Amino acid sequence: MSDFFRSKWVPRPPQAIELAPDRLPHGYRAAGVHAGIKELPGGGEGPLDVGLLVSDSEETVSAVRFCDNALVGAPIAVTSEARTAGLRAVLANSGNSNVADGARGLETARASQKAAAQALGIDAELVGLASTGVIGRELPRDALLAGAQACATALGPDSEDFCQAILTTDKGPKRACLEVALPSGAVVQLAGQAKGAGMISPRFATMFCFVETDAQIEQETLDLLTGVCVKRSFDRISVDGQLSTSDTVIAFANGASGVRIESESHDELAFGEAMDALMRQLALEMVADGEGATRVGRVVVRGATDVVERVARAVADSPLVKSALLGADPNFGRILQSVGQALGAGAPFVVDLSIQGIQVASAGVVLDLDAEAWRTLERAVESPEVDIELSLPGEGGETEVFFSDLTHEYVTINSEYST
Repeated sequence: MSDFFRSKWVPRPPQAIELAPDRLPHGYRAAGVHAGIKELPGGGEGPLDVGLLVSDSEETVSAVRFCDNALVGAPIAVTSEARTAGLRAVLANSGNSNVADGARGLETARASQKAAAQALGIDAELVGLASTGVIGRELPRDALLAGAQACATALGPDSEDFCQAILTTDKGPKRACLEVALPSGAVVQLAGQAKGAGMISPRFATMFCFVETDAQIEQETLDLLTGVCVKRSFDRISVDGQLSTSDTVIAFANGASGVRIESESHDELAFGEAMDALMRQLALEMVADGEGATRVGRVVVRGATDVVERVARAVADSPLVKSALLGADPNFGRILQSVGQALGAGAPFVVDLSIQGIQVASAGVVLDLDAEAWRTLERAVESPEVDIELSLPGEGGETEVFFSDLTHEYVTINSEYST
């Protein structure tokens, strides 16, 4: 059984073999240190809070994606001004997000970019930045700069400390490394490290994902693959319907394996399938870790192209649907209500609904389920992964959203987050 591809919705690609999860592809190094951004109550050595990931190859190409919140963190603003097609490194911190701090925040971001670059001996425009934690507080500049320097001297061939350094409310690290066998007979490695558990919504989440491969790929191809994979992974998840200020995805390809993947080739297709599966499973790890989450739902909506997305989001973000998911309660009236709310007054309510493959409504009318059918449905929704399928009037549209249940722990975490 796969250790990483645990979800029924993301089968392991047959061309991919799982390596040690903290392993990095050839030509990459990483580190994580405690710089003092996170402090333990009562003093003492705190958890890791600054991480650095670097590609040693000057031929490295990169692709980036960020959130589309009107309020974005200074690291996103500064990274957007960098050489985003040729980044060599990313400096990330947790515990305090560099957001809404005006000119001072931008100065801290640029200073940290410069410090990491000097420590690595590369241009500042080749360093990307990422920052996560409490919004609206000053990020301690001296601690961050010291952390960048310390990381540069501690770089090693695995991602263990780096993964720990980017966590906030995550229960643990989210990472994997794959060996990908290409149709040409060549073999490359592909790895990813991610964080995210709350403030998560389609169109990204409070999340980071860093992807590395030792394959040689044209930058335009890497950018295309990254965009497609993001749309099928981090754009498709929701924990609480809240759009973050700091979402960052950076993919690197450094060519250290000596294997070139030609654009529009069978090798590219096989590699892209592995990258897609890697990122989808990492995204589902975020939902499953959704600040106390116990169960994950997947809502699939088919119908007219102009309605499927808003209907799927309405169901996934409904606190009533999410509460029912927590209790394994097949209260499908809450799902139908969310659909009607999304469609709006005057729209025809011709909706088919199935839960875990069991149809419970047809053309907007609830089916008459006998006692045995109800027991079957109740047992079905006790699964850790629950499918909801909706068919609406119209054609041409289909979308999916993965979402978590709403737990007491989620409320506790977020009621105490900044105190």
